[in-house]
Amino acid sequence: MTMKAPIVLIGIGELGGEFARGFLRCGHPVYPITRQMALSDAADQIPTPGLVLITVQESELDGILKDLPESWRDRVGFVQNELLPRHWQRHGIDNPTVAVVWFEKKPGMALTNILYTPVYGPRADVLMQALEAIDIPTRLLKDEDQLLFELLRKSLYIMTVNICGLSCGGTVGDLWMWHRELVREVALEAVAILEWLSGRALSAEKLIAGMIEGIEDCPDRNCLGRSARFRLERALQYAGGAGLETPRLNEIYRQVNQQKRK
Repeated sequence: MTMKAPIVLIGIGELGGEFARGFLRCGHPVYPITRQMALSDAADQIPTPGLVLITVQESELDGILKDLPESWRDRVGFVQNELLPRHWQRHGIDNPTVAVVWFEKKPGMALTNILYTPVYGPRADVLMQALEAIDIPTRLLKDEDQLLFELLRKSLYIMTVNICGLSCGGTVGDLWMWHRELVREVALEAVAILEWLSGRALSAEKLIAGMIEGIEDCPDRNCLGRSARFRLERALQYAGGAGLETPRLNEIYRQVNQQKRK
């Protein structure tokens, strides 16, 4: 029996742990890379892995890609929230494998799945097999346009529910039921930011409809995450750089700062 290709996993948090479980069930040896390990040393020992899956938080991604060994650059996989092609293109990575992750795993809690996880790229089959091994529904995307839509839809969802959650808290189902006007105003400002970031003219209504699918599929999920404030601040920085007017985001930012001072 031929041994399956090794998988390098950069970032061993809750999400990385779920992927590791899937890879192991499929028979792949998994090599975790922690913050204390040098990527170059790891690449010397594992020069040709089947996949290098990066599961670090969005704020750490640039640093990892800057230091990524040359022999790994055509084997990269991404699973981050708020991910867009610009994040890998500026590091000279042309054709990565990407999973638009809709499942959630937090410490001490069971895995929560929302919708399905679309996958695209040259090593999509490896990722899909791992996801199926841990009972995560997945779907292979046909082209880069489909991938961009799925990335934008997930980004819009996470930005909108987190930022709205800073204002009113609660679950995403309650948010959509009782604060629909707030959701639409925040979402439209978020779409304008995503349009600038992606360099594409976007259909706001199509993206909002896709976001609502995520809300309705798992209405009991809490709006707030630990990165919610950071997402709001980052959105405002993008808006400032693009010269966009974001009155609703500005209002929520003022509200958050007032609450912090109390």
